[in-house]
Amino acid sequence: MNKGRLFLIPTVISAETQESVISQEVRSTIKGLKYFLVENIRTSRRYISSLKLGMNIESLKFEVLDKNNSASMINSLMRPIFEGNDMGIISESGCPGVADPGALAVAFAHKHEIQVVPLVGPSSILMALMSSGFNGQSFIFHGYLPIDKLDRQDKIKKMEEDAIRLDQTQLFMDTPYRNENLLEALLKTCNSNSLLSIARDITGKNELIRTKKIQDWKNQEVPNLNKIPVIFALYHEH
Repeated sequence: MNKGRLFLIPTVISAETQESVISQEVRSTIKGLKYFLVENIRTSRRYISSLKLGMNIESLKFEVLDKNNSASMINSLMRPIFEGNDMGIISESGCPGVADPGALAVAFAHKHEIQVVPLVGPSSILMALMSSGFNGQSFIFHGYLPIDKLDRQDKIKKMEEDAIRLDQTQLFMDTPYRNENLLEALLKTCNSNSLLSIARDITGKNELIRTKKIQDWKNQEVPNLNKIPVIFALYHEH
C-alpha cells in the first residue's frame, strides 16, 4: 500500500482570529483528515471545532507529539501513514516545525520517504521579522533567553555583537510573564544606537509593532508586555 502524506497545518497565534488568518486550503485539508499529531489534544480539538467545518470531532484520532517523544515513539505515532492514511500536525501556535516539536515528525518523514506538505499560515517569528525593518536575508531565532540574570545579560551582549559583526537580525522571545524583565535587561545592556523591534500579540486585538533605537525606547513610556506574547528583534544599522 502507498504511504500517506504528512500535512503541516497552521493554527492561530492569537485567539479568535481564525476567520482572518486561516485559509480555505487549510480548512479543506483538515476536513479531509482523520489522524492528527498535536502538542495538546484539548486545544487542537477546540481549534478544529472553531473552524465550524461540520466534522464529528469525536471521530478524529489525536496523538500527542511533544519534545519528549523518542524516535521509536514517533515510529509508532506515524503508523497510520504507513497504512496509507494522510496525517496532519498541529502546533500549539502558528506553523508546525518552526520552533516546534513537529520538526521531529517531519525529520522522520523525510528519512522514510513520506511526502511532507506545508500549508500557509501565520508565523509570529516570520511576521515579526517582516515588520521589523531589519535584515531579512541574514537572521537567527534564538528561542527563549536564559532565566538567570547574568546568563541572560551575556546572551544579550553576544546577540548584539553578532548583529554588528554579521549584519544579522537577532530574533528571540521569553515566556509572557517575563517579557517586562527581558525588556528591562535589553535597555540596560544594549548599546544606545542598537535597534530593538517589539512585536506584541501579532494578528491579535492588542497587536503593536514598533522599531526604535535603544536610546529612544529608554526615553519613552514602554508598552505593556505583561502576559502577552511578544517576539523581540535586535539589530544594528550598518
